Amino acid sequence: MSQSFRQPDILEIARAEGKVTVEDLAERFDVTVQTIRRDLTELANAGKLERVHGGAILPSGVSNILYEERRRLNEPAKAAIGRACAAAIPHNASVFLDIGTTTEAVARELMDHRNLMVVTNNMNVAQILLTNKDCEIVVAGGALRRSDNGLVGNLTARTIENFKFDYAILGCSALDEDGDMLDFDIQEVVVGQTLLNRSREVFLVADHSKFQRSAPVRLGSIRDVDQVFTDRPLPAPLAENCIGWGTRVQVAGMPGKRQST
Repeated sequence: MSQSFRQPDILEIARAEGKVTVEDLAERFDVTVQTIRRDLTELANAGKLERVHGGAILPSGVSNILYEERRRLNEPAKAAIGRACAAAIPHNASVFLDIGTTTEAVARELMDHRNLMVVTNNMNVAQILLTNKDCEIVVAGGALRRSDNGLVGNLTARTIENFKFDYAILGCSALDEDGDMLDFDIQEVVVGQTLLNRSREVFLVADHSKFQRSAPVRLGSIRDVDQVFTDRPLPAPLAENCIGWGTRVQVAGMPGKRQST
C-alpha cells in the first residue's frame, strides 16, 4: 500500500482511538515499522498528527479539534462513559450538563430518568432531552459559540450562581498528569469554575484521549471532583493522587471496576 493511501487511514484510526502506535499500524498494514515511522513523521510535519514515544496522537496546542471530529473520536467509549455516569444520577435530581460531546452522551442516557431538572449551557444537550417529558430543561444564558452550540461567558456564569445543583457533569479538553483539568476557551473555563462552587457533587467525564492532549487554560483540579468517569485506567501517578484526594474513579465498560475508592 502506498503512503498516499495509508495516511488517510492512519488519520481515521487516530480520530477513532485517540492514539496510534507504530507496532500496531505496522501489523495492520503489513509493512515495516520504519515505513510507519516515515508515515507518522510526514503526517506530523503536515500538522495532522503529533509524534509521541512509540506512535502519534491528534495534535493539540492552543486550538481545539473541530467539533464534528471530536464527536467521532472514541464514540463507543463516550457512550459507555455516558451510561456509567447516568447510572450514578438518581431520579428527582437537579443536574448541570456542561459543553462537550461526552456530556451529550450522558444526556442520551438520561432519557428514562424521572423528575429531573437539567440546566445546561449546551444547546445540543437541550435538544437531546426535549423528548424526555419528565425533565425540566433550563438553558443558561450567554454568548452562543457557533462552533459547538455552547453558551459561554460571564452571563452564563451569573445564571449558574442562582442555583445549587445536586450534580454537575463536567467535561474537559485535556487532563494533565498532575490532575489539572484544561481547556481552550477562557470564557468556557469561567463557567466550569463557577460550577465547582455551585454543586453538591461534581462528576468529570473524560475518555482516555484526554490523557494524551494538552490545552492552555486551567479549569481546576480533579482533587475538587467527586468522581471521574473514563474508559481506561488513569496513568499510575494520577491514579495514586486520586486515592489521596478521595476522588473516585470509575472505568466504564469494566463492571464494578473502580480504579480508586
